[in-house]
Amino acid sequence: MAAARINMNCSIQSSLSCLLKPSYFFNFKTTQFKNRLYFPQNHFISSKRSLLCTCSSNNNNNNSNFQTGEKVEPFVITTPLYYVNAPPHMGSAYTTIAADAIARFQRLLGKRVIFITGTDEHGEKIATAASACGSSPSEHCDVISQAYKMLWKHLDIAYDKFIRTTDPKHEAIVKEFYSRVFANDDIYRADYEGLYCVNCEEYKDEKELLENKCCPMHLKPCVPRKEDNFFFALSKYQKSLEETLAQNPNFVQPSYRLNEVQSWIKSGLRDFSISRAAVDWGIPVPNDNKQTIYVWFDALLGYISALLEVKEQPDLQSAVSSGWPASLHLIGKDILRFHAVYWPAMLMSAGLSLPKMVFGHGFLTKDGMKMGKSLGNTIEPNELVHKFGSDAVRYFFLREVEFGNDGNYSEDRFINIVNAHLANTIGNLLNRTLGLLKKNCQSTLVVDSTIAAEGEDFKDTVEKLVEKACIHYEKLSLSSACEAVLEISNAGNSYMDKREPWSLFKQGGAASEAAAKDLVIILEAMRIIAIALSPVTPNLCRRIYAQLGYSEDQFNNLNWSETKWGGLKGGQVMAQPKPVFARIEQMTETENGGEAAKKVVKRKEKKRQVQGVVEA
Repeated sequence: MAAARINMNCSIQSSLSCLLKPSYFFNFKTTQFKNRLYFPQNHFISSKRSLLCTCSSNNNNNNSNFQTGEKVEPFVITTPLYYVNAPPHMGSAYTTIAADAIARFQRLLGKRVIFITGTDEHGEKIATAASACGSSPSEHCDVISQAYKMLWKHLDIAYDKFIRTTDPKHEAIVKEFYSRVFANDDIYRADYEGLYCVNCEEYKDEKELLENKCCPMHLKPCVPRKEDNFFFALSKYQKSLEETLAQNPNFVQPSYRLNEVQSWIKSGLRDFSISRAAVDWGIPVPNDNKQTIYVWFDALLGYISALLEVKEQPDLQSAVSSGWPASLHLIGKDILRFHAVYWPAMLMSAGLSLPKMVFGHGFLTKDGMKMGKSLGNTIEPNELVHKFGSDAVRYFFLREVEFGNDGNYSEDRFINIVNAHLANTIGNLLNRTLGLLKKNCQSTLVVDSTIAAEGEDFKDTVEKLVEKACIHYEKLSLSSACEAVLEISNAGNSYMDKREPWSLFKQGGAASEAAAKDLVIILEAMRIIAIALSPVTPNLCRRIYAQLGYSEDQFNNLNWSETKWGGLKGGQVMAQPKPVFARIEQMTETENGGEAAKKVVKRKEKKRQVQGVVEA
């Protein structure tokens, strides 16, 4: 299954080169994330839910369900299963960062989260790519799949399940699903002749092609192909799909993606081929081992096969009972048709529930231009993480790209945003507050934060912004959630500048006591920021929490309800002040007598240990 395609593929050899460079390896420390139980939700996220954040009201229900043994519905979120014809690019990294942030937020709500990602490893393109580098398809898949896992480590992606479609358990689920659909008389045999895009691995309708019969996505001519294939009766489900979308308008999001899907369906659905006679690298068709199952019909089922436990026998019903239906399929807009039209019809045929939501996000551009190898303007995600750190990469793409729309990357803007927000606004506020606390209060809080904030409007401001951030997270408005948290820090800096505690300490007496309370208030805001921003910048927030005197175990077991004001207590000892996020320094070196300038980006801090992933 392809991720959002932005023409950023590099060769297998370059991927291996990247992986073998010592600079691309980090020290990893595995952290297990606790999955928590939660109360059952409706099948679709309602518009009412977006108006009232339930972040701090769920915990008693969670505990009650756990104690009574009541089975509760998990929150299952998936990325696409990324196609391994080439190494991972920034488009697939963007999808996965967003999915990870959503999963982390849902864990903070106390929900039992199952975060699924993985690789799609069958099909004609895989065999071709393997042959081009002189390896077998299996060896090729092992290399590229491992490249994805390593990149997810670099980006602090805490997934729960990583499914590979070459896994024998997955193959068993695909064959059982195929047989179920076949038994429902929705698969038939027929000759097909048409124009085929090898890169899409899909027959194309001639009216959607460009000049010279080029695919509009890959800009390459489609080739005539005639085959004896098996077909899925997609047209049979046209009315059912129309009714589903009409009754559940939140099924496809954002709303303008729903309009696209409805337009496709209304134009008339045609049955599509679900087998290939000329492709050997795939799962054999159960009733004809001379053909293999079409890569999309195969790969979409990875969302279900991934739910199987490690030692569990591969049975479709067992997989479904472990968490299906998915709460959210997160995908690039280019694969919307497969997820919002083909996949629901397939599930209807097999008698299985539909996913609750399909969210199609936009593409990334660089310096305002579409990215491509021929233009030499691609973004290599491993290099980006190595250069700037995972927190900076995660924050920039989630903060600066309005989720759902296309987004642009430029290095200058990246550096300016990260420095302004993470280093200056958040990091500097914490550092200068802890510095004053150390100098004047021996790094010890003089009073509870609840008492310190009595009569202060600042507390109300923070509480409103936290509620705002929660609502935005729940609505998948990740950029707006980041902005709401940043506003807390902006308010903290304004409060600090207005109160000038450094001056009050010099006055002594009551003024000094007021200054000490002011520091408690600021640090309580920082504690709340560390929780509220942790889905986006987990390592930065872990360091903030440690500076406030908490242990790593306490950070790993946080709940969103702890964003409520009042966590810091009098007598609590803070850590010694140390910058939690170093500015990205830019230096200009003049070459050839000043005729050329070369930009060099340096990070002052040492390489950080980043959190490992949670394996299935």
